[in-house]
Amino acid sequence: MGIHYSLLDKLIINVDHALKTLAGHPVLTERPDPAAEKPETELSAQEKDISGRLMRINHAGEVSAQGLYQGQALTARLPEIRRQMERSAIEENDHLDWCERRCRDLGTHTSYLSPFWYAGSFTIGALAGSAGDKWSLGFVAETEHQVIKHLEDHLQKISDRDEKSIAVLQQMKEDEAQHAAFAEQSGGVKLPLPVKLAMRISSKVMTKTAYYL
Repeated sequence: MGIHYSLLDKLIINVDHALKTLAGHPVLTERPDPAAEKPETELSAQEKDISGRLMRINHAGEVSAQGLYQGQALTARLPEIRRQMERSAIEENDHLDWCERRCRDLGTHTSYLSPFWYAGSFTIGALAGSAGDKWSLGFVAETEHQVIKHLEDHLQKISDRDEKSIAVLQQMKEDEAQHAAFAEQSGGVKLPLPVKLAMRISSKVMTKTAYYL
């Protein structure tokens, strides 16, 4: 028999999760950091700058993913969907940790607007979840497909010599594809074109801003 939480309990849990995401140590899986398996390479100042900015964007995206999944888990109707959202969030925590480490190793900072990215995505996730699990899952699938396109673009821009960042992005891409496939197989519906376009526009705003801030 599962544990049943009140709305207040769920809100407290989500506040705790938000604080761990933004300022603490989120729960991780036992997977190793892909970057640790690659040799250290001396990068030029320009290569480090580009890699650092792109990894900052990816870290901001993972902060947003945490908000999205937690918001959807809060309002998901089916227990199995809620559990899968929570599991996906833990896997995304790995990405969050890997990107933060890579930003630090490259001598740059994570986005100063992380609280804004989390809060906005949490709100969107909660609204999507309240619309019904099929729409929530469809939103996840579309989000992951857009993330994969961003990762592919970043893999083209990062220097081939930055094997550590490339390893992280490749593993993230594989995980995002799995999350998208789960969402679609679980009944996620295709979103209307206007919704997809709105998501792309908001994503562009985040990536352009996080590149600098």
